Amino acid sequence: MDYARLATQSLDLAIEALQDAKSGLSHSTLKPIVELLGNAPLVVVMGVGKSAHIGHKIAATLTSTGTKAVFLHPTEAMHGDMGIVSEKDAILAISYGGESVELLEALRYIKCAGVVAMSKHKNSSLAKSASYHLELKIKKEACGFNLVPTTSTTLSLALGDVLAVCLMAYKNFSQEDFAKSHPGGLLGKKMHLRVKDIYRTTNLPLVDANCCLHEALLEATAKGLGNALLVDSGGHLVGVLSDGDIRRALLQPENFDLNAPAKNYATLKPRIITDLDMLVVEALELIEQTQISLLVVCDSKNQVLGVLHLHTLLSLGLGS
Repeated sequence: MDYARLATQSLDLAIEALQDAKSGLSHSTLKPIVELLGNAPLVVVMGVGKSAHIGHKIAATLTSTGTKAVFLHPTEAMHGDMGIVSEKDAILAISYGGESVELLEALRYIKCAGVVAMSKHKNSSLAKSASYHLELKIKKEACGFNLVPTTSTTLSLALGDVLAVCLMAYKNFSQEDFAKSHPGGLLGKKMHLRVKDIYRTTNLPLVDANCCLHEALLEATAKGLGNALLVDSGGHLVGVLSDGDIRRALLQPENFDLNAPAKNYATLKPRIITDLDMLVVEALELIEQTQISLLVVCDSKNQVLGVLHLHTLLSLGLGS
């Protein structure tokens, strides 16, 4: 048995289905669907079997991206749970074959603003009963006997993501909006942590801008940041002496003098940040783009307030 061949065939079928779906989508098809779902107080996702599992994920994605959604199992709907659906709400019904008895039966009794159906063709019972239809067009399922929901569930999930992305644009859903509903874990840190929350303000490696290189190196080593901040008498940043500056200087030993002014070797126009409300992930992007290990935080007058070090970000799991 060649498992690599089977894996490749499975992925090829999924890729082909996604490409076919891509070519079949148009603005005129999606616009009324997005408007229906986007204006509904609640999107109720329904499905049976594997479609139910896909439906749970789609409902969760919609909810986390600004469109309130719940999953409602058709069987539970028939035993009282359809009371959650109002006449202004919208239904997203998923059934590859489009002939799920439980789903069709539940939809007969639900009063709502409209139904968006996902099924394999427009002639399915589900598609005919719906306001709008998204086709789940696949050549075959990935399993050898073309029965186990594989390619079809991958496509259903992808189309759910398509709707979520379109709805985000329709509702002008912002990064700040996303952060409000994701306060926990690493994602929460990325979306909520700001420079003012974690930047270092004490034990800074500050040295007089006119000090010698030896003195600056001692201070950088003592404070454990691998950098020395050269400041004037008012605490205003003049330059930064980094490990990289020293390595570059050592490549020209004839010009290297520990008693020479540190500013001869320092970067005199270092990258700084003045916005304490900047998201830490944005500061991290700046660090990675400029290939430095330390950002100096200054006020509007270039007076040093603190530093943000790459090691701090890595310790929080924010770096790569």
